[in-house]
Amino acid sequence: MGVAAYSVNIVGLSNKEHHFQYDIDHDFFRKYGTDLLSEGKFQVDVLLTKHETFIETEFRTKGAARLICDRSLEPFDYPIENVSKIVFKYGEQLQEITDEIIVIPRDTAALELGQYMYEFISLAVPLKKLHPRFKDEAEENDVEGKIVYSSQTSEEKNDEEEIDPRWNILKKLK
Repeated sequence: MGVAAYSVNIVGLSNKEHHFQYDIDHDFFRKYGTDLLSEGKFQVDVLLTKHETFIETEFRTKGAARLICDRSLEPFDYPIENVSKIVFKYGEQLQEITDEIIVIPRDTAALELGQYMYEFISLAVPLKKLHPRFKDEAEENDVEGKIVYSSQTSEEKNDEEEIDPRWNILKKLK
């Protein structure tokens, strides 16, 4: 499948809702994949609503990415299911305003959706890729990034801890 397989001809579309369905497999990842994500099987349903001055798109992605465990180097399937939206507005030149708003030239004949589908799938991949058999173990040991709260004030903690006698002499100077 070439790039055209993931393109939608918008010139011939009427101003209403249109549905498109894409099956994503190894051919898709050969075209768009990187070292981060190069294998998986997904189904993407695209709801495209064409208006006079803009086009709304909603991508419903469901499937599994084939990942390599960071700990054991074993491959495993990571389920992904998400909904993402992009609004394509007509304007003078191609420009990405935000992640969700893209300006396209008025004479654009087709929207190439493949790159957006790949980005939505890639963004759902976790930074730390652990095989499901390590899930419980990871939750127990994963203290990194967590904030521990206490009802004790810092003064109460200082009073409880044994203080070097030299500091006590300095406290008297207050």
